Amino acid sequence: MFSLDKLACGRLLAAKLAMLMLTALLLPGLAAAQTIENQGDKSESPYFFVNSHNPDVDRLPLKSTHVDVRIVGVIADVTVTQHYRNEGKNPIEARYVFPGSTRAAVYGMEVRLGDRLLKTQIKEKQQAKAEYVRAKQEGKTTALLEQHRSNVFQMNVANIMPNDEVRVELRYTELMVPTNGVYQFVFPTVVGPRYNGNVGDESNKQEKWISTPYHPEGELAKNSFHMNVKLVSPTGIQEVASPSHRIALKAGDKHEMYISLDDKAERHGNNRDFVLDYSLAGEKIESGLIVSRGDKENFFLAMIEPPKTVNSDQIVPREYVFVVDVSGSMHGFPLTTAKVLMRRLLGNLRTSDTFNLLTFSGDNTVFASQSLPATRENIERAIAAMDEQQGRGSTELLPALRHAFSMPSDNEYSRTFVVVTDGYVTVEREAFRLIRENLNQANLFAFGIGSSVNRELIKGMARAGQGEPFVITNPRMAEAEAERFRKMIDSPVLTHIDVRFEGFDAYEMVPPTLPDVFSQRPVILFGKWRGNPKGQLVLEGQSTNGSYRTVLPVHAADNKASREANGALRNLWARHRTARRSDRQYRPG
Repeated sequence: MFSLDKLACGRLLAAKLAMLMLTALLLPGLAAAQTIENQGDKSESPYFFVNSHNPDVDRLPLKSTHVDVRIVGVIADVTVTQHYRNEGKNPIEARYVFPGSTRAAVYGMEVRLGDRLLKTQIKEKQQAKAEYVRAKQEGKTTALLEQHRSNVFQMNVANIMPNDEVRVELRYTELMVPTNGVYQFVFPTVVGPRYNGNVGDESNKQEKWISTPYHPEGELAKNSFHMNVKLVSPTGIQEVASPSHRIALKAGDKHEMYISLDDKAERHGNNRDFVLDYSLAGEKIESGLIVSRGDKENFFLAMIEPPKTVNSDQIVPREYVFVVDVSGSMHGFPLTTAKVLMRRLLGNLRTSDTFNLLTFSGDNTVFASQSLPATRENIERAIAAMDEQQGRGSTELLPALRHAFSMPSDNEYSRTFVVVTDGYVTVEREAFRLIRENLNQANLFAFGIGSSVNRELIKGMARAGQGEPFVITNPRMAEAEAERFRKMIDSPVLTHIDVRFEGFDAYEMVPPTLPDVFSQRPVILFGKWRGNPKGQLVLEGQSTNGSYRTVLPVHAADNKASREANGALRNLWARHRTARRSDRQYRPG
């Protein structure tokens, strides 16, 4: 619970608030809705709304929303500024509801009334409420921020006087993930009223925030909406389009693009989500570098983008090592589901691939002394070996991982470890460290199977291994998740990547070792630098055509556009460093 008042000189949004609001995303506007449906916990747009039938009261004091977005390759740094004015004759208390987003991290929030700045203070829930009510009764301008759901927040601002101007500003970053080579930035603007049942029904909840106001279909919002996006990329920008709004484009060079709304057509365009699609992929592997200077620290971002279309002759041969838990806790449904999953994973291998299978419980058993070609005969033998497993014994995960990492490998292959387990162990931190220490060998993907999977272990192993986590809670999900895995890593185009800086003092880089570049997954490296922006970045790896090498001069990446990216890079760096530190310090609760 958070309390704010005009007399307080509390610190700016503290680290604890950033953690509690890690997924909070402030989004503006009222909705143009056709129907009200049960939307569960779908994110909503916020509103400032005054519940009054008095004609002298301004019920909708939101006047304008300005969104400024700086996209640096795969990172969006967003500032949302909303202006409110009480144009009524009476003081008002406004209710401000805003949603959460799983990919956004809030790092700044403030409320300004005229020349008065309201800063955040963190207080115990009941104390914060009591202080808010007391300040409200004393006629002070005060604010209270509450969390109703993990993705729903509400801020109340009391005693907004007639003609008072209020500015609410929120700043957040968001990491973009491409789908089929296309990045998509989405700024939701539409309120989704929630079905709340009838009074007395089980589905009815006595929570005021659920009653979201919305405009009838066809009625424009009275407040204005402005969107400006600056897109900067270390690799060339290929295509930019908005399927939702009419936009105006202005190109700087091949690495810079300015996007804004068509003012005449979209002045009231906040009755639908703003969507911006852009592509960075070309006909071949692209790489680039951004060097950004800051007041206290300097940051850089290097990026490797796969080709837009990957032909079969561009795909590096693949090797898979499957590490499967067959311990007692896997007996029954989890092991049955694991067998279904393994049939799908093994069945999706190409004839040019190789694989091996390691099953573990109290000890571990390897299917073959070295990885075998993915022939039909070898795959059927491996499936038969899995089908014989019964699920018994302890869960010795760490020895199994060490054995897998010690297996001989071929540098010409793109190697991937796949761990399948329910995660019922207490060695999370040790597993994360072991995986990070062996990142130079391969990426690691983790499948969690069971009705109550240890998700911290599954997500942490995938994060440490620079792969992806998959959770399967019933047998029906096995096929879909196996297909998602196949699409994600179906086409490796660059492996055994090595990056070094010559004449450029870079340090505290994340990640310390780069994963393979797949057709659906670009690779980014970011960190800090000091001294002068000179020298070069040398990138080397293995492709189907043999050794790959490219050199990126640092001085060419030091320009005005890149310097503006410092805030976004700083927050992205801090976010990833925090996640890695949490893995190292993780202790099961």
